Amino acid sequence: MKIPKGGLAQALDRPDQDVRFYLFHGADEAGSRGLAERLLKGLGAEKSPLTGQAVKADPAMLADEAGAISLFGGKRAIWVEPAGDEIAEGVTALFELPASESPVIAVAGTLRKTSALLKLAEAHSAALSHIGYVPEGRDLERLVVDLGRDVGLRVTPELAQRVASASGGNQAVALQELSKFALYLGAERENPKELDPETVDLLGADCAEADLMRLGDLALLGRMRELLDELGRLPHGSSEAIPVLRALQRRLLMLAPLRSRIERGDSVDGVMTSMGKALFWKDKPLIQRLLSTWSSERLAEAASRVAQLERQIMLRPLADDAALGETLVTLARAAGRGR
Repeated sequence: MKIPKGGLAQALDRPDQDVRFYLFHGADEAGSRGLAERLLKGLGAEKSPLTGQAVKADPAMLADEAGAISLFGGKRAIWVEPAGDEIAEGVTALFELPASESPVIAVAGTLRKTSALLKLAEAHSAALSHIGYVPEGRDLERLVVDLGRDVGLRVTPELAQRVASASGGNQAVALQELSKFALYLGAERENPKELDPETVDLLGADCAEADLMRLGDLALLGRMRELLDELGRLPHGSSEAIPVLRALQRRLLMLAPLRSRIERGDSVDGVMTSMGKALFWKDKPLIQRLLSTWSSERLAEAASRVAQLERQIMLRPLADDAALGETLVTLARAAGRGR
């Protein structure tokens, strides 16, 4: 069934125990992923990931995983991403189970009205589906205000507009930015703080964004010589590592859902056109090249590597510039192999 209008919060925060399958789909993949994460909290469950291709290869796997009792006694939710019609047979088997221990959450991109998976989710009483549209203009600004409230920030409309613009319309990037501001200000949901322009000036994605993005983009393009030249210009012992890594994370977060749509059959041109104004025209050749070079699996691996390095730098002393250079060179080599 479709989640009724006005019933989304209840469906996510107080989930119906009889629902076995949740489908979040639509062009706003970052928003779908955010709603799925909120549902995970509402369920009080740990994520147990599966890929759509794994379910396609063995449709019985989904029902087996959902019906299995957790070895450690905790509650699980089976998380399938990216998901599409390839899991429809597995979902049918899930509905045929006499009982299910764990609900299944599927995160998909845009699905056609004729999609077998969509028809299953909308027709069955043990399923809920929700379509997400990419927010624009004031809707996006209101979303930033709401996301800020969730992490303990009071955000004015003016700063919400700035964060929305700097995030390129990507909710995941906007939340990452707001979480960074909240951490800096010591804000929590129970102890909210006012987001001020000075903090955004200091830490915001639009602060020297082009320079920070350049290093990561050179690595992802595999342009080794230019990358080494740029790294050589960084002052020894500089504190650029964290801002560069975060700029690279924003790029990877933008690329991942687009690449997953291409692997489900959408064309590169169609995916890029669907981004509209969220993609600056000068960046189109770059994004097209990156989408053709990096697979979803390799993007996920790159994101994991970058996030791990950021945690290492923040938690213990490292030679930041050397660690950054090593990671970027590794990505550049991987990009060269991917061409």
